[in-house]
Amino acid sequence: MEQFWKYLVQIFTAPLFDIGGTQFSLASIASIIALIITVIFASIIISEVARRTILARLNRGLQEVIAVSIQYISIILGIIIVLQGAGINLSSLTVVAGVLGIGIGLGLQNLASNFFSGLILLFEQTIKVGDYIELGQLKGTIEKITIRSTIVRTEDNVFVIVPNQKFMDNDTINWSYGGKTCRIHIPITVDYNTDLLELTEALFAAARSEPRVLSEPVPDVWFDSFGENGLNFQLLVWIDEPDDNEVIRSSLNFRIAHELKRRNIKVPFPQRDIWIRNLQDLPKFGVSEPAHSQNNGTTSQDTQNLMPVSNSFALTSYSLRDLLRRTPYFENCSDAELIAIISSGYRNEYSADEIIVREGDPSESFYMILSGSVEVYSEKNGQQIALLREGDFFGEISLLMGTPRTASVRTITDCILFVVDRKQLQKLLTEYKQLGEQIAQKLSERKKMLIDMGLLSQSEMDRSESAALQWVKSRLNLLFGIHL
Repeated sequence: MEQFWKYLVQIFTAPLFDIGGTQFSLASIASIIALIITVIFASIIISEVARRTILARLNRGLQEVIAVSIQYISIILGIIIVLQGAGINLSSLTVVAGVLGIGIGLGLQNLASNFFSGLILLFEQTIKVGDYIELGQLKGTIEKITIRSTIVRTEDNVFVIVPNQKFMDNDTINWSYGGKTCRIHIPITVDYNTDLLELTEALFAAARSEPRVLSEPVPDVWFDSFGENGLNFQLLVWIDEPDDNEVIRSSLNFRIAHELKRRNIKVPFPQRDIWIRNLQDLPKFGVSEPAHSQNNGTTSQDTQNLMPVSNSFALTSYSLRDLLRRTPYFENCSDAELIAIISSGYRNEYSADEIIVREGDPSESFYMILSGSVEVYSEKNGQQIALLREGDFFGEISLLMGTPRTASVRTITDCILFVVDRKQLQKLLTEYKQLGEQIAQKLSERKKMLIDMGLLSQSEMDRSESAALQWVKSRLNLLFGIHL
């Protein structure tokens, strides 16, 4: 038995080859391999500890870059130290390195390509961990970037391993690049007879009812084209959750379908018209005449089927168009101007007994009541001034004249208000000069109000009929940077 162990030791310690003057046996090779494996595992542990401690405060993408750099640098340095410790002169390995380089160039092109692509992705940071990307039909979140491949988690929670070279060879959409705010397009086709103002209001209502749609930048509606079967539109909304964009699309489609149904806006089916020139010759071929040619009217059943859908889903008895038409400043607006006003505002919900504006606060918005009721009261005098209900509006005078709120407003019941902010109103007045002229004219007619607010004196009013109008225009020009 002792002879056997001696024989075994001789086998493992017997020199096999010589590199740079150092002889290697099976035992020395095994020890070098064991040390290299230890170095690799130690490097992985060091990078993970650094990721969870020192790098924990950084974003996921930067964490991944630094952690991977630490790991691979540690592995390279560790291997060099192990080889130097084993007595290998690394300068003697230049020929081996050259041979390996030729092998990589000829037989390992894909591996080398993925390796260098991975380095570029890690250090350029055009795509990083946590980004939501779209590569061809693949959509998902980057979970990990390694030297050879990138792991993408799809919306179905499936992990896809993608070679790094694909990101270099193909156009990749990075929804998270430069920030997570992005815009999505929802296509809609409606009947040619659709009221475009009603459709615009419906689309904006659907967009603003989705809580994940940003109110700023505001949603937009584009008239895309005249299609074969209907009018093609796009609803454009901004979101800050790009990895949920498909879920948000689905939610918006549900909300749009609901709004179109309750407003009786029709979505057309693809259709073709067939014209029969010699209708009287059809019986010769054993074909009876169409029913509508035998009876010019429709049956009671046909009429019943053509009855419009009930508007039982309406949240309020007023549409925004009706509400804006009731407002003196917008009663003469064109449809284009009304669409611009509707697109500039947003719906906001308030609970009962909630303060909307306070007396003395700066004026930043005006409000229209879509549902519910509010109380206008003076905190200074402790008395009620007015009770406003669905269809009423408030706050427009202070906003247009740039004065502090003259009263406080609080909700009596749960309310839904349509809100237009100063920034959006300024944009409106800049784009639609005629709208600014109408508002100035209506404000100038309320001379008593301007005097009561201390904005104009009676003597200034008595100078000429146009004094009030000129003063209002100057005030609007000053406050909103427009030229009326």
